Amino acid sequence: MNNNILDDPKRQQIYDAIPHRPPFLFIDEIKELTNDHIICIYQFKEDEFFFQGHYPGSPIVPGVILCESAMQAGAILLSNYFKESDSESKKIPVVGRMNDIKFKQLVRPGDTIQLEVELREKMKNAYFLNAKIITNDKQLIVRFEFVCTITERPAI
Repeated sequence: MNNNILDDPKRQQIYDAIPHRPPFLFIDEIKELTNDHIICIYQFKEDEFFFQGHYPGSPIVPGVILCESAMQAGAILLSNYFKESDSESKKIPVVGRMNDIKFKQLVRPGDTIQLEVELREKMKNAYFLNAKIITNDKQLIVRFEFVCTITERPAI
């Protein structure tokens, strides 16, 4: 078993698309990717940094982390729009707005989530997306809308 997740070859597509890295990367795998839709998987490990202080004794994944995981999937989806030229590849999507967030279920250590993000509309430099996070048995955890704009990719 590979203990260094940065050396995991199945994650290379993720690392190439977004600048996020552990411990603030919440995508384990890209299951499906089209021009306007992405499905990703993430399993919350028992030792995630935020579990120590977020409801100690009965930890739950913070809602902001759930939203972040879906927005990371959205960033991977949008990264395909910036790979057409060298100058464009230095751009990344950054969230400018979140709307209509609905939390339906708790997520705990060891739970696996499926992140589904759809590009709804593109207007100039703004990308409008819908996000849905579900359990393995297709139960809705969170859904929301968000808007990304484009900025220069930070140096890593």
